[in-house]
Amino acid sequence: MKVYRDYIKRVLGFIISLVAIICLSPLLLVVTIWLHFANKGAGAFFFQDRPGKDGKIFKIIKYKTMTDERDANGELLPDAERLTRVGRFVRSTSIDELPQLFNVLKGDMAIIGPRPLLVQYLPLYSPEQARRHEVRPGISGWAQCHGRNSLSWSEKFKLDVWYVDHCSFKTDLEVIFTTIKKVIVRDGISQDGQATMEAFNGNN
Repeated sequence: MKVYRDYIKRVLGFIISLVAIICLSPLLLVVTIWLHFANKGAGAFFFQDRPGKDGKIFKIIKYKTMTDERDANGELLPDAERLTRVGRFVRSTSIDELPQLFNVLKGDMAIIGPRPLLVQYLPLYSPEQARRHEVRPGISGWAQCHGRNSLSWSEKFKLDVWYVDHCSFKTDLEVIFTTIKKVIVRDGISQDGQATMEAFNGNN
């Protein structure tokens, strides 16, 4: 398991992501142009610092699914108001995650692993929750296969740590096939009552 997790997994991830980028390049081009116009000048890509393996910070790349519209005070409008119809479709089909294939090529991420969350969450984790950073974060993960954004944070972190302790080729294959199934049925895209996932505050 350790050999797969530390060596084989990285090689396979590089090969898979490179092949996927080449095969999906027409789709990536179309979506980029589509979002450029739908986002009202906000751009098609979203870049943000995220913690990776061992908490090392890297810059994640995703498709941008929201505008940058602000209220009279210059504050960003709520997510639900900035999420465009095009963005909602791109997010519900998980197309917004595809640019992370470039993060996999660079070695910042893996195809499968705990999702990379916000940097400001780092000091809020318990020692057990922080174990999610023992492996590279992934485009999809064990938690995404068992509820995605419909899970509570505590449930999600327990699943992340379970994956760290059970990372294997067999487990990753299960995640890949389950993820494909969930994307097709668009299951667990958002949390009840939320346009996206509510923020983690250390208690939820």
